[in-house]
Amino acid sequence: MNRNIIQLLAAAALLSAAGAAHASSDEAWQQLAADVEAKCKKAAVAIEKPVAAVDPFGTSHYGLAVLTGKPKGAKGLVAQICVYDKQKKTVEIGSELDAGKLGLTPEK
Repeated sequence: MNRNIIQLLAAAALLSAAGAAHASSDEAWQQLAADVEAKCKKAAVAIEKPVAAVDPFGTSHYGLAVLTGKPKGAKGLVAQICVYDKQKKTVEIGSELDAGKLGLTPEK
């Protein structure tokens, strides 16, 4: 009978630990996405009021986002790709991409 209680307690402990890990994992992914968004927007100096579409998980090494908005001092809509190094917590921004060529603007 003691063996059954020990097995039951061990199973309960594993289940509660898995639930806690899952919860902190969700929080960690949300924090990663928030950090990617904030740092990418800050780095997008060529776009007025950039809007970020963040990949919720990225790759094993990088967070990813696509930034869109009006280019500073010009008309139109541009996009830039932002890559966030998960280990270094730094970002790099690609050059401006024509949003029309990406299919991000309505057809006329």
